[in-house]
Amino acid sequence: MNRDNIIGLILIFAILIGFGILNAPSEEERQEMQRRQDSIAAVQQADQQRIREAERTADSLNQTERELPTQENIDSPEQDSIREASLRDKMGFFASAATGDSDLITLESDIMKIKLSRQGGHIQSVELKEYQSWEKEPLILFSGEDNVFNIQFYSANRLISTSDLFFEPQVKTYHTQTDNHIRISDQDSVVVAMRVYPDNHSPENPRYMEFEYTLHGNDYMIDFNINTVGMQDVIASNITMLNLDWQADLERLEKSRKNEMNATTVYYKYFNDEVDKIRETKDGTENLRTSVKWISFKQQFFTSVLIAGNNFSSAVVSTSSYEEEQDQLLKRMTASIDIPYNSREDNTIPMHFYFGPNHFNTLNAYDLQLEEQIPLGWVLFKMINRYFVIPVFNYLDSFNLNYGIIILLLTLLLKLILFPIAYKTYLSSARMRVLKPDIEELTQKYPKKEDAMKKQQAQMALYKKAGVNPMAGCVPMLLQFPFLIAMFRFFPASFELRQEGFLWADDLSSYDSIYDLPFTIPWYGDHVSLFTLLMAISTVIYTHMNSQMMNTGTQMPGMKTMMYFMPVMLLFIFNGFAAGLSYYYFLANIITFAQMFAFRFMIDEDKIRAKIEANKKKPVKKSSWQKRLEDMAKQQQQQKKKRK
Repeated sequence: MNRDNIIGLILIFAILIGFGILNAPSEEERQEMQRRQDSIAAVQQADQQRIREAERTADSLNQTERELPTQENIDSPEQDSIREASLRDKMGFFASAATGDSDLITLESDIMKIKLSRQGGHIQSVELKEYQSWEKEPLILFSGEDNVFNIQFYSANRLISTSDLFFEPQVKTYHTQTDNHIRISDQDSVVVAMRVYPDNHSPENPRYMEFEYTLHGNDYMIDFNINTVGMQDVIASNITMLNLDWQADLERLEKSRKNEMNATTVYYKYFNDEVDKIRETKDGTENLRTSVKWISFKQQFFTSVLIAGNNFSSAVVSTSSYEEEQDQLLKRMTASIDIPYNSREDNTIPMHFYFGPNHFNTLNAYDLQLEEQIPLGWVLFKMINRYFVIPVFNYLDSFNLNYGIIILLLTLLLKLILFPIAYKTYLSSARMRVLKPDIEELTQKYPKKEDAMKKQQAQMALYKKAGVNPMAGCVPMLLQFPFLIAMFRFFPASFELRQEGFLWADDLSSYDSIYDLPFTIPWYGDHVSLFTLLMAISTVIYTHMNSQMMNTGTQMPGMKTMMYFMPVMLLFIFNGFAAGLSYYYFLANIITFAQMFAFRFMIDEDKIRAKIEANKKKPVKKSSWQKRLEDMAKQQQQQKKKRK
């Protein structure tokens, strides 16, 4: 190690030490960091304490239920007194609300049917009347007692859960109803409040908490308010947050459970930031420590969204997948949400529910970035889909054509737009093909491996002299690539294709099976998709034609084998994908065949050869950049000679 190296190392160490000293936190900064860590620890400890309290309360309630009188002695005054005292001890102000009927209140419009449970006052099930499941059954987003929508708060040193309380329905707008069933027309709406009263409620001094629902006849959005009236001396005065526990089991709705699982997850939007999600293919938990605008339990083609009128303070969201044996269930979705609450006055906490399809224009109309749940690809691919593919698709859809015909027209339009790019690609390949004899001569001139550099330099000189750019065909191909990927993302996410048939395919949004195998082939599946088979066969034919018509003799060893291996891979990959996607790629191959034959007649290779020969005879002008490079090379050679 010479002196310069030693000095350099000393300087580097000095710079690192100086950098560490200059960037070391001050005493005030260290104290601030400690305060933050203490605050985080306090919050975590409070969360754990709240969980322990909830578990103790649940155990106490279960014990109370076991201690309650049986049906045989329920009429005993003594047992009634024991029951009342036990409930009052466990439930405080809400002892009377801890018993009641578990009847359901049904609200129905032309597009939706929701059922409200008296126990908990929450939405127990949602049916979208315009759609069916893949088994042609009514489409139920969620239903059953395992689905939770529960508010927790402290009252008289007791942790109260609204799911344990019985609410009383209040129809705030007049409608005819029979057997707790309210039906509204297309342009109408109904407001129903589910109220729970503490024991100290009276007409003179009303006290209650209510969940207020407004169902509109032609809208998937439901207005939802949490209202508290006169609860200042019922809910603990030191409470600044209400904890909302929302959980749902999402049921299978589509033909391909695998595809639906890969599209089902929790989405959420930060109040002043972008939309994010939990990874679909892996269960996870996310702690959202900043304000949140909405949280969504999203499936492949439908979604349930809870939207804050203002914002949620924070939330913890998670997903948990069911095993494949539980065929009709996908995932358990949970969200623990903190909602700002003012304990000193009456509260109206506005929110909204969206229960509906993942249809781009429908979601986009609400101006809440709900459409970001539709996976249209990364930025460039999303822009192509959003500003070109979807508008064109919707325009063609306005003519009420079959979706197979719409995909055909869309493919023709895309190929027409990309025609100049395809033409340039073919023209570049034709020029390279004309130079093939010259390239073979150079190969014979430099047969040895150690002459590979000389051979490459000779080829580049030949290309330059002939006026041919060997990379000219790559740029047009790269320009086509974004459209290829955009369509790959568009068709599986297109709600319009759901349960739409074409030819032998009964659902273009799922795989088309012409034969169900009695066994499962690894990586392939248990069925044969004809559109995928046609796409793979047409890709093999295209690969063969392309290698014959555009062979320039410059392919790398093994490249041809790889080119024929790709269609086989596509056969395995696409067998379970949307039939609409395989159909599109099959059409694209067929149209490409027609283009290639058209180019053969449009491009005269004899003229190209004559032009290249003429270019060879012309003197090659050196660019200023080439002159600089040559001058630099000469200077380096002279310096080496001087050193010697």
